[in-house]
Amino acid sequence: MSDAPKHSLTLSRETHRRAVLGLQGLWPRRRFAGDAGLSAALRTMHALQLDPLNVTGRSQDIALYGRVLGYEPSALPSMAYGRREAFDYGNWLNLYPIETFRYWRTPMRRAKQSKDLVAFLAKYPSAIRRVKRSLRANGPMANRDFAGGAVDEWSYRGRKDTALALHLMWLHGDVMITERRGFDRVYDLTERVLPPEHAGRASEREAEAFFAQHVVALHGVLREKGWHSLTGFAQRVGRKAAAERGARVLEEALERGSIARVRVEGSSENWLTLAETLPLLGELEAGRVPDAWKPLGPSTEEEMTLLAPLDMATARGRAMPLFGFDYVWEVYKPAHLRRWGYYMLPVLWGDRLVARVDPRF
Repeated sequence: MSDAPKHSLTLSRETHRRAVLGLQGLWPRRRFAGDAGLSAALRTMHALQLDPLNVTGRSQDIALYGRVLGYEPSALPSMAYGRREAFDYGNWLNLYPIETFRYWRTPMRRAKQSKDLVAFLAKYPSAIRRVKRSLRANGPMANRDFAGGAVDEWSYRGRKDTALALHLMWLHGDVMITERRGFDRVYDLTERVLPPEHAGRASEREAEAFFAQHVVALHGVLREKGWHSLTGFAQRVGRKAAAERGARVLEEALERGSIARVRVEGSSENWLTLAETLPLLGELEAGRVPDAWKPLGPSTEEEMTLLAPLDMATARGRAMPLFGFDYVWEVYKPAHLRRWGYYMLPVLWGDRLVARVDPRF
């Protein structure tokens, strides 16, 4: 292991903002267009969180409208389910590029060994078998297509044993979402949904290396302490073992050259970025816009951008430390606790957040 952290670059606060926005495909404005551009945008974002609320547009559509020139909401299901270029997965319900499915099989396998499954099988021993049998016989089915038996306890995952079984089977990778009816999920057996060229399984070590980079890629530039808290090691082993394991995986990534440490102006902490982004950050620090980021239409200096409520650039408390801008999505807050409004969105102008707007008005 190295004796001391090595930093290849120091980022000004302006470069830091522009790096996070640019690496997420938001600055200096839309640089993607068409079907190929939509696929490229998802790979640039690394994940797109999906949300069912449709006030003036769903969060995922607002996010893509700010990145893909001429985007239409119908393009997303066509890309994900028609051309099978993406899959949705996880309790936070993100859309991921289909080629990463092989790495997600590792957390899927771990989920299959969870106490939740043991408890479910003890309570509803035949539910999973019935769901598999129905899917094999009937093909794609939505939750409402199953008769199912009532469950004793309330769950937002469903009120039938088959609904809970479907959710567990999805988390375990036994079924995938093959299409949507509105926003309702339609499931089928993974073997019938997953394109054969993506049916492989990454080894445990390959998956660990992938997720080490994935967390950094999602954020663009990430506090090293944030990396340790976001990788999920502590969910699988004790705190001490998690710290040791996380330190080993990160050190291997640094030595392998897939992740690099950088400094950020005004911070004494270590920050991480993907090593492949260092040339782009160097361009930004020199005051230049990378050629690959040149917009296809108006720039953020010429046209404002409404950011989605679940956008990685600003969601979950990132707006304040990165932009000095107080923003919280208040849609799930009780009305009397809201400061700004039910569906307030931040407004991006240039590389700064400058306002909030409720698009309903």
